Amino acid sequence: MKQDETLLQISTMMALLDGVFESETRYGSILEGHDFGIGTFDHLDGEMIGFDGSFYQLRSDGSARPLDPNTTTPFCSLTRFTPQQTLSVDKEMTKHDFEQWLSAQLETVNSFYAVRIEGQFSEVKTRTVARQEKPFPPITEAVATQSARTFKQIEGTLAGYFTPRFGHGIAVAGYHLHFIDQERSGGGHVFDYTVQNVTVSFEEKPRLDLRLPTTASYREADLESHDIEQEIKLAEG
Repeated sequence: MKQDETLLQISTMMALLDGVFESETRYGSILEGHDFGIGTFDHLDGEMIGFDGSFYQLRSDGSARPLDPNTTTPFCSLTRFTPQQTLSVDKEMTKHDFEQWLSAQLETVNSFYAVRIEGQFSEVKTRTVARQEKPFPPITEAVATQSARTFKQIEGTLAGYFTPRFGHGIAVAGYHLHFIDQERSGGGHVFDYTVQNVTVSFEEKPRLDLRLPTTASYREADLESHDIEQEIKLAEG
């Protein structure tokens, strides 16, 4: 199977729910062969977005900066993005309507997809959790420190993944997207948006390379007692 068909994922959403916010995985050790992805950083120190081989760290102070390959990640998803299809949307659509339309364009909703949406947005709402310190709280408590930002009439890029329903807990079922503006000056985790004039590209990823942490915090984590639906809803919006 081609590398292009593989989605590399470091750890799981369930681990983040339990406060596993540290890792021994350096971005520099996993970026080779990948040009697209989203994720976070140790201590939840911002959001990661990458496309066209350029990767950025989006922080809670609203800034964006090129990713330092020496930073480590407790959760990320990477791939090489070669779009199978690119479509244009030249009318205003809410997040709900747009994602419903987009799902109808996919060949199957029982697989993973890399998704890129680029162009003009009427509105994009983002949030970014502030850096956490030990002892780490569950992510549902950590999000209380997040900073929210609303971009109006903005050009930029949404990048991320569609995860099938059975993958909820491994990742986030449905669309999990991050945003960065055209100037590469700010962005974050997306919880709402309205498209205005965009192109959307996607590629099916039928192969998942899931790499679980070997750290003590992961091995000792309680991954059994969480209300996945409610907690991911609180964490991801």
